[in-house]
Amino acid sequence: MYNQRQFQSSQEIIEQHSTLVKRIAHHLLARLPSNVVLEDLIQAGMVGLLEAAKKYDASKGASFETYAGIRIRGSIIDEVRRGDWTPRSVHRNGRRVSEAIQAIEARTGRDAQDGEVAAELNISVTEYHALLKDSAESRLFSFDKLTGPQDEGPGEGIASNEPDPSEEYEQKDFIKAIAREIQGLPEREKLVLSLYYDEELNLKEIGKVLGVSESRVSQIHSQAALRLRSRLKEWR
Repeated sequence: MYNQRQFQSSQEIIEQHSTLVKRIAHHLLARLPSNVVLEDLIQAGMVGLLEAAKKYDASKGASFETYAGIRIRGSIIDEVRRGDWTPRSVHRNGRRVSEAIQAIEARTGRDAQDGEVAAELNISVTEYHALLKDSAESRLFSFDKLTGPQDEGPGEGIASNEPDPSEEYEQKDFIKAIAREIQGLPEREKLVLSLYYDEELNLKEIGKVLGVSESRVSQIHSQAALRLRSRLKEWR
């Protein structure tokens, strides 16, 4: 267990846990566009580490490493969202895809297929796959991605690392809803999410497992995220 006496200075905290920050930064970097700089992620992670040291309460039961990991990841993701590398058009197109999926599934009562979504958007399947590629390359897959506005610009809608206590009950219900909807995804989309988030395989490795290209895995991943968003619309 850690307490404030063990952390005599910010420098000591950084020296003791810099490896944790770097590990999380490298893990997230693999999921971000090439123009995101590793050093920026590490710097943001260090801020999260220092915040964790200030607010950590050993009586809550979690180890410091577990608590710090959450704060570090949140700080890095917040920093990424403050960047200006995501065009508004990508957010709008993601919303359009999500709405198209929802409309098709409401009419048919089954999973929307690629060709159906493309037809609903009045574009070709190739153009639809390009939209999925843009969405996958520009955004992190996270809870607020599923429920937040898709047309927000840089610096807007930045999530707090610590939700208000009055929202915790709703958040727990929301997490249960996500788990339920993930189980209802098409098998290939569910498998991609499992390999990516649970097994922590990268897109290339998942492609080898499924026997498809890395770009196709990226499309499947993005479509799964947008399908979940359409099915969780009531939570927005």
